[in-house]
Amino acid sequence: MVAFPTDTVYGIGVDPFQPEAVRKLYQIKGRPIDKPIPILVGSVDDIERVAQNLPPIFSQLAAQLWPGELTLIVEAKALPSEVTAGGDTVGVRMPDHPLTLALLQRFGGAIATTSANKSDEPPATSAEEVRSELGEFVNVILDGGQTATRIASTVLDLSVSPPQIRRHGGISMDQLAPFIRQFH
Repeated sequence: MVAFPTDTVYGIGVDPFQPEAVRKLYQIKGRPIDKPIPILVGSVDDIERVAQNLPPIFSQLAAQLWPGELTLIVEAKALPSEVTAGGDTVGVRMPDHPLTLALLQRFGGAIATTSANKSDEPPATSAEEVRSELGEFVNVILDGGQTATRIASTVLDLSVSPPQIRRHGGISMDQLAPFIRQFH
């Protein structure tokens, strides 16, 4: 279990292909088991490990808004049910933080990640906040300084047509409108 900064908040993550590690992530956070765990990727090419049958809008959004504060829900590929909470979709995001991107590259491109905090508590924005709340459970905390914001990523569901915003966050509706407009 590793904690690290992202362009939004600090995250904690594990290997998405290790069901036991993902179960531990749920346990540490107190996260409901019916709430899927998103995947951070180090590059657009890494998506192929965790997702399939991507709609054309995926490439457009990734080209314009990644790396960045946008999580895209797409069809999952070969992921343990612990990651997807038994569903057939997964949220994927490429963060805009050099330390996290380097970690993803060294780790093979994909990490099951959630914010570094107990469920329903404010997300951590510093290594010290992670240490204070989850330090006893985390093997490594990468200190990347204070994150810029406590605002989570925007979550856009591409598994439905038209795409639906599932959570408002760092990417505004104005930024997404040109992409979503093509469905109307």
